[in-house]
Amino acid sequence: MAHREAVASGIVLHLRDRGYAADEAAAQSLWHELEERHYHAYLAGELTFEEQRRARAAEFARAHGDPIDDESAGAWFATYFERYRESWALHDDVMTSLDALESALPGVRFGIITNGEHDFQLAKLVRLGLEVGHPGRIEHLVASGAEGVTKPDRRIFQVAVARFAAGGAVSGAAYVGDRLRTDAIGAAEAGLVGVWLNRSGGRPAEPEA
Repeated sequence: MAHREAVASGIVLHLRDRGYAADEAAAQSLWHELEERHYHAYLAGELTFEEQRRARAAEFARAHGDPIDDESAGAWFATYFERYRESWALHDDVMTSLDALESALPGVRFGIITNGEHDFQLAKLVRLGLEVGHPGRIEHLVASGAEGVTKPDRRIFQVAVARFAAGGAVSGAAYVGDRLRTDAIGAAEAGLVGVWLNRSGGRPAEPEA
């Protein structure tokens, strides 16, 4: 999914709904920075999934002269989230890439590993036209909320491989994601081929790469 694009569009729509007087590009940049910081706190076990959402909402609102308490932050994020959902879309290259992989690699099987709650991620996939299970294109959805472990921990990648192995022999596994550390390096450290889908064109520091 084009997550960053949906986030950028959703926060601008929410900004207008709230009547905040702000530069929209600056607001998008701030919201992205808050997402990165608080979401990684969740991945590190410092915040729950809901706490990181409320922390992002409260800090963003406060930066725009709108101090809100914890309960209000939950409602604030829920309203923003509706705008984010309205902006969901696949990247333009997703379906053609899956088609090309199936053509080049007969018998290839697809799955998804995601840091999030299973039911929410499942609903997202259905809405985007990528249904899970027979006869869907995605064979397995492995969600951190159901497994109790998040990327880049090697255990969640190993869970995914085991699911595929239960349905037939696995001769090789690759994981593709747009976060270098969370996705590509995490997968590589778990014994898969880790592929970094670098949509931003950024160059990582050499030790990280």
